Amino acid sequence: MKIYQSRSFEKKVKKMSKAEKDILDKEIHRIAEDPTVGDEKKGDLRGVFVYKFKIKTTQYLLAYRKIERDLELIMVGPHENYYRDLKEYLKTR
Repeated sequence: MKIYQSRSFEKKVKKMSKAEKDILDKEIHRIAEDPTVGDEKKGDLRGVFVYKFKIKTTQYLLAYRKIERDLELIMVGPHENYYRDLKEYLKTR
């Protein structure tokens, strides 16, 4: 299985601290082991899964989708305006 990162995902991860990146890596490994661990979305976001996890006290959401055997990491960030930004990002692609 290959794991791809979108440009949006790369930018967000670049701004994270080392400790935050370590937590994110563990969560990505959890998703890679079982891609159905996130909630599949409906409507505009059909086919996109969102996995929720916490870093310190902030809840983060990680959007991804399974493409055949590979995994595409689309977006990561805190809950505030997350779905609005995700829809906007997917429209421009």
